[in-house]
Amino acid sequence: MRPAVRRPGAFRYRLRVSSGAHVGNVVEDVTPLTLDHVAFWVSDRDPIVGRCIEWLGMHTIDRQENFTLVGADARRGKLTFFDADGPRERGVFAELGLRVPDLARARAALPPGTGETFDLGEGLAVRLVEAETDLAVDLDYVLLDASDPEQAAAAYEQLGFTRCDGTRLEVGGASLRLERGSSPWAERPLLNHIAVLVESAEEHRLEAEARGIEVESTVEAANTRAVFLRAPDGVRVEFVEHKASFSLV
Repeated sequence: MRPAVRRPGAFRYRLRVSSGAHVGNVVEDVTPLTLDHVAFWVSDRDPIVGRCIEWLGMHTIDRQENFTLVGADARRGKLTFFDADGPRERGVFAELGLRVPDLARARAALPPGTGETFDLGEGLAVRLVEAETDLAVDLDYVLLDASDPEQAAAAYEQLGFTRCDGTRLEVGGASLRLERGSSPWAERPLLNHIAVLVESAEEHRLEAEARGIEVESTVEAANTRAVFLRAPDGVRVEFVEHKASFSLV
């Protein structure tokens, strides 16, 4: 069955209140810690996972019946690939930036003739960026198309992202970049969701509800608890909390 996708325009929010204090059960000014993972819908995940391992130095952190999680460290930036009907469409997703400590060395692991931006499979465009990191590879940025980048940036600020300049936002050293796209809507989008790590998923749920932001769902798993919200152009944002029992490697 094809995953349900909601059309753009469903995002609702109101302006931040300025008290910065607890109001009833509401916790103000909760802030994401880092960009935890980016998830994609793909029709054939194994070849993409193989390229992440062979080309990028990642390893399989978790594999389940319907998804595979890969990265260099389970507690840092990761990629998730969910099974879905194909072919997938680019939709709002434009490009993924991956941070490496030595660009020349990282590019040497890629096939000969690979361009600066390359396809991991099914339209997943990736660019390597040299920056300080203690991992072989980590998340650096996600570039999205937006029907109205300025309005979208303001909405992401409501979700705790920090505006850096223009329509570039930061979370824990990584960034979300927004550019105007001609048609971000897609029937079968490639992007599943963007996840940010938080100390308390429940506090973010309460804060979102207080601000009138649509809470799509909450998910309780063995290692994590998460709250999914809707952002502009149908983008799903996950606020994920690592439980004390978190045991992925």
